[in-house]
Amino acid sequence: MLNPVTAEFEALLRQHLSPAAFKDDTAPYMREPRKRWTGQGIVVAPADTQEVATVVRLCHDARIGVVPYGGGTGLVGGQLQPEGPAPVVLSLERMSRIRDIHVAENVLIAEAGAILADVQTAARDHDRLFPLSLASEGSARIGGLLSTNAGGVNVLRYGNARAQCLGLELVRPDGTIWNGLSRLRKDNTGYDLRNLVIGAEGTLGIITAAALRLVPQPGDIGAMMLAVPSPEAALDLLALTQAEVGEGLSAFELIHRQGLAFLTETGLELRAPFEQPPEWMVLVDVGLPAGGHSEAALERIFEQGAARDLTTDGVIAQSFADRDALWAIRETIPEANRRVGSISSHDIALPLSEIPAFIVEGGRRLTALADIRINCFGHLGDGNLHYNVFPAIGKSRDDYGALGDEVKKVVHDLTHEMGGSVSAEHGIGRLKVTDLETYGDPAKLAMMRAIKAALDPRGIMNPGAVLRD
Repeated sequence: MLNPVTAEFEALLRQHLSPAAFKDDTAPYMREPRKRWTGQGIVVAPADTQEVATVVRLCHDARIGVVPYGGGTGLVGGQLQPEGPAPVVLSLERMSRIRDIHVAENVLIAEAGAILADVQTAARDHDRLFPLSLASEGSARIGGLLSTNAGGVNVLRYGNARAQCLGLELVRPDGTIWNGLSRLRKDNTGYDLRNLVIGAEGTLGIITAAALRLVPQPGDIGAMMLAVPSPEAALDLLALTQAEVGEGLSAFELIHRQGLAFLTETGLELRAPFEQPPEWMVLVDVGLPAGGHSEAALERIFEQGAARDLTTDGVIAQSFADRDALWAIRETIPEANRRVGSISSHDIALPLSEIPAFIVEGGRRLTALADIRINCFGHLGDGNLHYNVFPAIGKSRDDYGALGDEVKKVVHDLTHEMGGSVSAEHGIGRLKVTDLETYGDPAKLAMMRAIKAALDPRGIMNPGAVLRD
């Protein structure tokens, strides 16, 4: 059993840390973006890895839970603990330095509290790209992004966060430090602990720094938005695009007309470049080496797609401003969703060929439940859909009572039936613990529990996240 934080334990922490480490206003750390839960506990922000180790060691000895806190942008409740003995919420915000950049190696060493946008800027200052990119990059921090194995819009080309990390510095659950900040591309000396920790959501230790992989800046970038007659056509267009530009394809996003309708409905003045919004659209983004001609490549893709009836209309960005405007449409849809207020939101992954059938069958099952609207959009190139269900026009989610749980079950059951995952890029956190138990392979769950018990026998690390206490 874990113990709650007491005044005596807080006094003990104050003996080891400076006053700057303690947050008097804890309210911002006790809320999550979707306002589903309220956290508890005291908030401590160590200044360096040694101070993190001290806090964790003291919590280990006292059997007090530790909840790591990055940018607070997680959507599955992994960054706060609403129930059980009050924990120490350990914020990495004061550990935000870029420690080093090895330009010739394409490696950047960042502390876990570094904000993603700052890491991107540091890479860009050396004519390099750190390709992890997502809507919350102005506030999300490297430690949290690695802990959740974050995705984003460039996964198709560069992979998830796990693929963009070479080494880690980690404070283990007993307070000892693993100095694993390797810059090696090849290292076959035993278990792959780095990739075990990445995606563990703070349940196996606290990431304090990371060696991140950089890549050269693309020499020529471009984007276009095309109307497509169906998701099947979008998949065929994806294959055509990959054949044309190969690894130059950075992103291939699927967008439904409902997303554009929500932009208008919520007063977000962003409009797609079509007189009549089509039911389905794709946003294609490419980055070619120096000397490449992205605009010409996109024109060939459009012409070939039109000849095969895979697209009926579209626009190719003629400038960086045009490209940014197209991406603004895609990146603002989540804000429009938030303003409308969903009955239930889902971050799912499916085998690519199953996506069209999933969209049809999901719509059939859900509309049989109630009068609802579905906004389906996401990263078609890697099979990740944000499949969100909303009230009918004139209603709010409060009108649907407890229907949200039934909606989620319908979506997740169908995802599982089609060989998909109920968590594509947001993680498990506390929101999806039951889902993991319901849909997870029993052998996999047994292995996960064994690893947790071996590395964190007292169960202090982010208790209740990923695996039930």
